[in-house]
Amino acid sequence: MPKYISQHTLACLTRQGAEGLAARLLQADTVKTVRVMVNMMEAKMLAEFEAENREILDQWLAKNRFHSDWILRIEYE
Repeated sequence: MPKYISQHTLACLTRQGAEGLAARLLQADTVKTVRVMVNMMEAKMLAEFEAENREILDQWLAKNRFHSDWILRIEYE
């Protein structure tokens, strides 16, 4: 299944808020969240997903109100 990495800007989020956000991402059903990484100092989050295609990931993020700065499909590891 294709992998994607997305970057998200976080606004005024506490560590507990970031943990809750990560938990919401990890409970995804339509896409699989592989991992979530957060930088509290720069208010940025990276998330790694597996999804059938980019459109499905975009739809899932929009449905769950996750705005992304960018999304990158991983073609080689």
